[in-house]
Amino acid sequence: MLALGWSFWCILLSLHMPAHGLEIFELDSHEVICSQGLSKCKMKDEMPVNPSKNTVDVRTLKPDFKLCCTNKTACALCLVIDIEFNIDPDEDMEDQGSSESEMEEYREDKITSKGSLTVCYCTEASMPKCKKVVFTVNHEALTQQNQLKISVVITQSDGFPFEISLIVRSSSITERVAAPSFNEVCSQELQKTLPECQVPKFTFAVNSKMNQVELQLEDGYKIPPSMCIQYEQKGRCQSWNRMTIPLYSVTRCMCLQLWYEDGQRSTRSLQCPFNKTDSLNESQKNIWENITVSKPHVQMTSFGEMLSWNVSAPCRLDGKVWLLKKHSRCRSAFSQQLENGTAWKQNIKGLWVNTFVFENVPLRPLPCLMMRVKGMEHDLGPFCFDDNVAAGRWRWSLLATAVMLLTFITVLMLWSFHKSIKGWVWSWQHGGIVKIGKTRHVVLLSPPDVDDATSKLVCQLGSTLSDKGFSVSVDQWSRREQCNWGPLPWLHSQLLELNSLGGRVLLVLTRRALERSEEWMHWNKDIINESMGNEENDLPKLWSPYSDLFTASLFLIQAEKLLDRAGKRFVLVKFDSHPRETHTRDRRLPELLQGLPLFSLPSQTQSLLAELTVTKTERGSYGGR
Repeated sequence: MLALGWSFWCILLSLHMPAHGLEIFELDSHEVICSQGLSKCKMKDEMPVNPSKNTVDVRTLKPDFKLCCTNKTACALCLVIDIEFNIDPDEDMEDQGSSESEMEEYREDKITSKGSLTVCYCTEASMPKCKKVVFTVNHEALTQQNQLKISVVITQSDGFPFEISLIVRSSSITERVAAPSFNEVCSQELQKTLPECQVPKFTFAVNSKMNQVELQLEDGYKIPPSMCIQYEQKGRCQSWNRMTIPLYSVTRCMCLQLWYEDGQRSTRSLQCPFNKTDSLNESQKNIWENITVSKPHVQMTSFGEMLSWNVSAPCRLDGKVWLLKKHSRCRSAFSQQLENGTAWKQNIKGLWVNTFVFENVPLRPLPCLMMRVKGMEHDLGPFCFDDNVAAGRWRWSLLATAVMLLTFITVLMLWSFHKSIKGWVWSWQHGGIVKIGKTRHVVLLSPPDVDDATSKLVCQLGSTLSDKGFSVSVDQWSRREQCNWGPLPWLHSQLLELNSLGGRVLLVLTRRALERSEEWMHWNKDIINESMGNEENDLPKLWSPYSDLFTASLFLIQAEKLLDRAGKRFVLVKFDSHPRETHTRDRRLPELLQGLPLFSLPSQTQSLLAELTVTKTERGSYGGR
C-alpha cells in the first residue's frame, strides 16, 4: 500500500526548487554524517513496500544534489539529504510514584537510546527507493534540547543523471529536488573535475606564405577534435574538418566550436579568437571587401512608391546608409542607421542580410545608395543602377499577373468539367468510352414481396436517377402495362428500349430476393435432373417466367449468362440504410447472381452513376450477337 501511495505522490507533487551553484562534496567512507549527540550511525537499504516507522519526529527535510569527489577526482552527482528531527522526552518516573533507587537505576539505563528513521526518493515515473538510518542517541551530549541532525549521502555507480528530478519523503514531509543540467555543471569551471566537461582549446598562427590560419591544440591531443565554424555567436555553425582556415575567409566575428567525439557526453567550446582588432588585420579587410548591395526593389503601396535594398556582409555591421541623387554629390533627406542588432538575418549562404526600406522616394531618376561602416576610413558607394530597373520590375509583375490569371481560368474550366473528365478517366480505366449528352435508359426492378420501406427506397432511387438525366422505368410505376402485357413481355419491351438508348437493368436485392433466387436455382436444377430419366409425357413443369417480374428477370439473367453478357446488362443494388436488411451485406450471392456488378447505396451512389454512364465499346445489343 505504501508503494502505491508513493507512486501517487511521485506523480502529483510539483514543488518548485530554485537553481543554485553546484557544491563540491568530498566523499569518504561515511555514508551518514551525524551531529553531536549521535553515534554508531549506519545506513542500509529498506524495502519500500513496508518500511519501518520512524522512532523520531522529523522536523525538516532538505535534499540537494552535490558533486561528490574522491581526492577532487572521479567526481559524480550525488544526493545529500539533511534531516533535522526531535527526540521525544521520556516519561517522568517521579510522576509514577517510583522510589529514589529506582529513579537512579532508570537514569543510568537511559543515558543512551537507539533510534531510526527512513527516507525514500523516486522520480515521477519510477518506484521509490528507501534508506533506513539507525543510530544511538547520547542524551547527555546533546547541544540543543532534543534536536538533532543527520546528513545522508546517496551515491550511484555512475552518478545521478543530469537534470533528473527526484521526490524525497520522510514521515509526512515531502520535498522535490532537481539536478542541474549538463551545461550548468560544465559552466562552473569544473572541466578538470568532470571528464564530460573537458573541451578542446586552441591557439592560432598566421602562415602568410600559405595564406591561411593554422590551429594548434593546447591540451596535447593528437586526435583532432570535431569542429564547426560560424559567423557571429548566434550564427549557423557549418562543419569544418581541417585544422587550417583560408585567410580570405577569416573575419572578426568568426567563431569556432570544438568538441571531442569519444562516445561520451561532452560539451562544446565556443571561441572567437579574431574579435580583437589587433589580433589579425586581415579580418576587418575581409569584411569590407565582401559587402554587397542588391538591386533595388520597387513596390507600389497605398502611400506611394517604396524602394528597398538588401545589404549583405559576413558580419553584422554598424554605421549609416543614405540615398544619393544620381550624377550629383548632394545627399538626399533619406537616411537610416546601420545597427548591429536583430534586423540582421543570416541567409542560406551564411551571410548576414539587412533590408533598408525608403518610402515616397522619387523613381526618376533612380537614386543611389551610400554606406558608411564603423571602422572604415572612407564611405562605400555610390551603388547605382539603371532607371529601367523599375520598369523591368513592372513588366515582370504584369507577366506574373497574367500567368496567375491564366492559371485561375484554367482551374475554373477544369472545375466546371470535372464530372465529365472524371467519367472519361473512369471509362478509360474500364475499357469503354463515355457518351456525353445522350439520355440513357434505366429499368429499376423491385425485389419480391417488397415491404413499404423498401418500396419507398426504390421510388427514391428512381427519382434520383431521373433528376440526373436518365430515362427511368420503375416496375412500381408501370403496374397497368404489366397487367395488360404480362411480366415477361413488359420486361422484354424495356430491354428493346435499352438497345436504342443504352442503359442497364437495376435489380434491387433484399434477404427475400436472395432466398427466392436460391429457391429458383435449386428448383430448376432438380427439375432438369429429374427430366433426364422421364419420358416426354411425364416431364414436370418448370417455374413459369410469366408468374412475376422478379422470376422473369431471373430467366433473362440466366439467358444472358449463357451468352456471356449478363454483367453488361444487369446491375445489382442493395440498400445499406434498410434497417431490416443489414445482415445481407455479408451474405454470399447465389451462383446465378455472381459476377454481376453490385453497389451498396447510398455509400456507392457516385460509382453507380459512373457505371450507368459508361458504354462499353464491346457491348452487344439485346437479342443478337
